[in-house]
Amino acid sequence: MEITFVNPGAEEMLRNIMGFQTEEESVFWSEPLFYFYPQLDKARAAALPFSERKAYIERVLLSVYEQEEKVIDEKVLIYSRQWEGCKEQITAALSEAFEVDCNGLFNDLRGNVTLNPVMPRFLREHCFDLFYLSSGRGAIGLAIHELVHFVWFYVWNQLFGDSYDEYERPSLKWILSEMVVESVMKDPRLSSINPYFPREDGGCIYPYFFDMKADGVSILDTLDKMYQSQSISAFMKNSYAYCQAHETEIREHIRRAENRPDPLGKE
Repeated sequence: MEITFVNPGAEEMLRNIMGFQTEEESVFWSEPLFYFYPQLDKARAAALPFSERKAYIERVLLSVYEQEEKVIDEKVLIYSRQWEGCKEQITAALSEAFEVDCNGLFNDLRGNVTLNPVMPRFLREHCFDLFYLSSGRGAIGLAIHELVHFVWFYVWNQLFGDSYDEYERPSLKWILSEMVVESVMKDPRLSSINPYFPREDGGCIYPYFFDMKADGVSILDTLDKMYQSQSISAFMKNSYAYCQAHETEIREHIRRAENRPDPLGKE
């Protein structure tokens, strides 16, 4: 596995940022931008139609990029050095976790160091975003999270032969992939170099998963017991069947956590 960290330029950064500022997006995904960039007037942006909001946000963030470009370029070098020091143990840990030789996989990954505080990954394009304000260790912790997704869906696709279109938010397959990162991250080769592990240090998954339950039992605990006791192929099949059986509870919990309106108009 190999990651090349790059400054992708303002145009790509702004395109990915605006993907989380659409009319349909929840505050869980759109709010971080205004937290990290107080130069943006949230009330003003919210009052504008999308085309004007897009132009306003892009204008402000282009100015930020021009001021921070040197810092971003410096972070590219810092993240690259940090990766070189730990990529072998990460590759070994993921090879064992997924029962596949990761040495020959994903040697063309690109880590985009960007202004985007919401850090999407693009499975087909073999790239993901990293927030430029992350420390060197923080960037590696975030990168491991994304690497788990890349290998998870590679193995998943080999097993199920389904479409990569099914692996994106808000599909149940995407939700499952986000939850299982914590179990994979428990490997000491990964947890020891991730400053966001364990939960008390921030956590390596979305925090709304921590208190998610089905039939009064922690879903994460149930998944972890399955992961620890099964082969990866059995775990993928059984964990997904479990999530399908409890999809209503899972989606309702996420809906409330992301502050989305009830599609049935009830609260």
